[in-house]
Amino acid sequence: MHLAYFTNHYPKVSHSFIRREILALEKMGHTVERFALRSDEKELVDTVDLNEFSKTSYVLSVPKINIILICLEVMFKRPLSFFASLFLAVKLGGRSDRGILRNIAYFLESCVLLKWQHDKNIEHIHAHFGTNSTSVVMFAYLLGGAGYSFTVHGPEEFDKPEFISLAEKIKYSRFVVAISSYGRSQLYRWIPSTHWHKVKIIHCAVDDVVLNVPLQALPEQVEFISIGRLAEQKGQILMLEAIHQLKQSGLPVKLTLVGDGPLKSLIEQKIIDYNLVGNIVMTGSLSGDDVVKALDKTSVLLLPSFAEGLPVVIMEALARCRPVLSTYIAGIPELVVPGELGWLVPAGDVDALANKMREVVATPNMKLEIMGRKGREQVLLHHNSDIEAAKLAMFVERAIKGAR
Repeated sequence: MHLAYFTNHYPKVSHSFIRREILALEKMGHTVERFALRSDEKELVDTVDLNEFSKTSYVLSVPKINIILICLEVMFKRPLSFFASLFLAVKLGGRSDRGILRNIAYFLESCVLLKWQHDKNIEHIHAHFGTNSTSVVMFAYLLGGAGYSFTVHGPEEFDKPEFISLAEKIKYSRFVVAISSYGRSQLYRWIPSTHWHKVKIIHCAVDDVVLNVPLQALPEQVEFISIGRLAEQKGQILMLEAIHQLKQSGLPVKLTLVGDGPLKSLIEQKIIDYNLVGNIVMTGSLSGDDVVKALDKTSVLLLPSFAEGLPVVIMEALARCRPVLSTYIAGIPELVVPGELGWLVPAGDVDALANKMREVVATPNMKLEIMGRKGREQVLLHHNSDIEAAKLAMFVERAIKGAR
């Protein structure tokens, strides 16, 4: 099959699961074109991501005059589709949190995507995230482009489904992918039951580098690691409060904090205010190889998030035989079975988090190793990139065959 992927940013440090999916499809023999709105080239640290950057075409890199000329060409060749799609963009923009002008911009961008699809003879296009990237893909389809599907991750799509016109995007799609049972249930909430058959579950997967590097023994003393964008929804401020509580009670704990983001300065200040400079090491963003090395030097992944979809970092930690302490939200309970693969606490409860961290520190290494091995078994069974990409390819092939 000749496929295309379209995302807002590609490649992106925090979205390596998209890269893995594309590479797995290519390994199966499919041709995959990479299209995106913009790049995060300055943030890329992984050589594989830099290679993907060189393979990607970016809509917003096209000169504005060329975008206008492409739109005029589409208007003259397909006037009915052009104005019908433009009207829909205005209509959806009127109830969107982004506004009418932003939705018209998505429509103009879709004309460029339409041209690229036709130039490359694309049979099907897949988008990730049900927000603006899928808006562009949907408008391109309505203008006469390839049929499309998209993956919904959450939590953003579930926070504002009406503002992003999620139901309309599913209506025009060939199918839609949820990454967990929880995600599927949230999609069911916003579409008629006659469209439920369109919702498929395909799990995100871990990279071969995470699975194939020789496993390392746990350190003698329990050390935590937290990996993720430094942002409110990840709960890092609450995590620092819990560590502060434990230190005040005479139990200093060690934490490696991996990631970058808008809360970096605030977190650095909190570490100073709580006198945790000797307890916490901040690494910034790391490449995939370095994330594995960081996991292997620690004992337990700590992810006290308030909002998630199905965190890939949990899969990566379990793949490295590291149990996980996280929260009872979204799809996380589908990954972390309390008492078997890790521990879960109510989101936002700093006392519960501190108490559970105290319990984790007191857990013998032998038990942590048993939990970690069980976690790796689950990842190998349910989050293999080749298996999950094969599922996606099967759904695409059926959709293309049905369209023919």
